[in-house]
Amino acid sequence: MILFRCDYAEGAHPEILKRLTETNFEQLDGYGNDPYTQSAKRKILEACNCPNGEVHLLVGGTQTNSTIIAAMLADYEGAVAVQTGHIAVHEAGAVEYTGHKVLTLPQHLGKMDAGELEAFLAASAADPNKDHMVWPGLVYISLSTEYGTIYTRAELAELQAIAHKYDLPLFIDGARLGYALASPACDFTLADLAGLCDVFYIGGTKVGALCGEAVVFTKKAPKHFFTTIKQHGALLAKGRLLGVQFDTLFTDNLYGRIAANAI
Repeated sequence: MILFRCDYAEGAHPEILKRLTETNFEQLDGYGNDPYTQSAKRKILEACNCPNGEVHLLVGGTQTNSTIIAAMLADYEGAVAVQTGHIAVHEAGAVEYTGHKVLTLPQHLGKMDAGELEAFLAASAADPNKDHMVWPGLVYISLSTEYGTIYTRAELAELQAIAHKYDLPLFIDGARLGYALASPACDFTLADLAGLCDVFYIGGTKVGALCGEAVVFTKKAPKHFFTTIKQHGALLAKGRLLGVQFDTLFTDNLYGRIAANAI
């Protein structure tokens, strides 16, 4: 029987389990200071053609979204997302729990419309009462969306241009990114994506890993991001668990091969 589910329904790819077993008794430094984590970060930056970027490995999507948003926003800022965006609907208010409002726009088959984003940001900037309100601090989209739709390269470029016009970063939730990249409808690569946003993450949990999301800051992470990860309870002492998995996923394009077989 073929079941159309994500990798939550199974454990992990056999190659990942093999590598975890092979490295099990190696004595390694904790908190991501092991050689496998460092190797994974280098491989990911190379795959993204992003030599000046930074990579951080976290455990799950909700944790990753709330940690990134908390690190990138000031106390008085919120995240702009569509009404069906994961942070607005399916994360039990995790972003609000860390003190940042989700500012919602209409969705169009799960996507954000660039014109509506610009109108919202322009109105917010021009509002004479803006100092009494939550300021837009970043733009958040999901890729693939919660409807399974995929942004085109042109759509991403337009959203990025509008966000940057108002000095906001564009953040892409990539929990399902592998499926988007493997789709015949996708007109961009992982390396292209690094030039189309300011931060995104590569979901491993849904693409062959036991757990793990690889956050890619295309330039430099916010100040003391490592400490923010720790503060949010998102720092694994046995960071090797994530490092070995992503090092394996980004060897011989295992990540892409798993995603291609899943769609």
